[in-house]
Amino acid sequence: MHNDTIVALATPSGSGAIAVIRLSGKLAIEIASKAFRSVSNKNLNEQATHTIHLGHIIDGEKTLDEVLVSVFKNPNSYTGEDVVEVSCHGSAYIQQEIIQLFLRLGCRMATAGEFTLRAFLNGKLDLSQAEAVADLISSDNAASHQIAMQQMRGGFSSEIAKLREELLNFASLIELELDFAEEDVEFADRTQFKELISRIIFVLKRLIDSFAVGNVIKNGIPVAIVGEPNVGKSTLLNALLNEDRAIVSEIAGTTRDTIEDEISIGGIGFRFIDTAGIRDTQDIVESIGIKKTFEKIEQSQVTIYLFDALTQINNLESVRIEIEKIRNKYSQKPLLVIANKIDQLEDGQLANINTTIPDVLLLSAKTGFGVEQLTNSLLKLINTGALRNNETIVTNTRHYDALLKAFEEINKVQHGLETGLSGDLLAIDIRQALYHFGEITGEITNDDLLGNIFANFCIGK
Repeated sequence: MHNDTIVALATPSGSGAIAVIRLSGKLAIEIASKAFRSVSNKNLNEQATHTIHLGHIIDGEKTLDEVLVSVFKNPNSYTGEDVVEVSCHGSAYIQQEIIQLFLRLGCRMATAGEFTLRAFLNGKLDLSQAEAVADLISSDNAASHQIAMQQMRGGFSSEIAKLREELLNFASLIELELDFAEEDVEFADRTQFKELISRIIFVLKRLIDSFAVGNVIKNGIPVAIVGEPNVGKSTLLNALLNEDRAIVSEIAGTTRDTIEDEISIGGIGFRFIDTAGIRDTQDIVESIGIKKTFEKIEQSQVTIYLFDALTQINNLESVRIEIEKIRNKYSQKPLLVIANKIDQLEDGQLANINTTIPDVLLLSAKTGFGVEQLTNSLLKLINTGALRNNETIVTNTRHYDALLKAFEEINKVQHGLETGLSGDLLAIDIRQALYHFGEITGEITNDDLLGNIFANFCIGK
């Protein structure tokens, strides 16, 4: 199957200024040359790699389009095979006509992610770099883009590969000791080995811990906006999004379900969730919405508690008690407390709010006052130090799972060294740790794993 020459649209489907059709395989240049007529009568088979040629795609006597054809010869291409990219005009009709022509000339349609799969199989990328390609395509903010680029350049895999290589060297010496068991000799310096294991444990801990940050950055940081009905939660959501996303009404209990939308703040994606107002109610539908509110708080990374400063100015103590209830119930989650509608209050009333409710943010969702302070506060709550320092951040669940398993095996090795475990038993745990390291970079793989990974790619990549 991987010896076939494949073809697919590499740009999004639909009409546009141009489209790019990609071919890869040992017959890619030969097949493209059968359909291409250069304006200067060049033979595509004889052209150097990394060159671009102007001409026409011809189907029999019919000219389909004027195109630019780019030639990349193996092994210096994305897939490591001969690759041809045809830049044609973006008509959906033209795209399909050219692809169908190449299919008749001997190509087959590429499967999802097959170009990147071939790049992996031909040693152009390791597995974690290949997975980063999909993350890069789907990145929709600066932070997720930075993480994907760092991983695609091999930052994560090189760190893992270095640890694996050092561990493999010691594993070889341990295995060698087993061959000379009767002589009772030690080839592996146990002191150096202990130092290596301690270093590996330190790095693994850092990578595993980074997943908590990486996962929310990749998927958007969920922020639940909660409070009593009619305090301005929907107005705040609209102010943050700068559009009328949520229904705003003077009628309490307008929001019966949760409304979600995402924006980028300081290059990081935040997913804001406008929830139903929390109150005692006999309305069945509203009760379901309030139940969902508490579910969304459970799922959120940050909670914003909003209260109406105008109506609650003489009842601030009960507001403070309600805030403490939420803070105690969700003690592990950051909580931002916001006094809304402050544009309708006097200076003395604002001072009273600051005194009664510590660390409160003053805001008017209607006028936009205080929204910038809120967004700055949200950024401060998110630990992006590793991102700013360009450290490796794990975002892939498969990598996280493999790291946890490797960490478990390395802990066994450390315990074995401390208790004087025999070399043959140490070797078993070392082999398992090496196996899980190899799963990340692709030294250890199987067809089912590859199928699951690349099935999530778009067809033309």
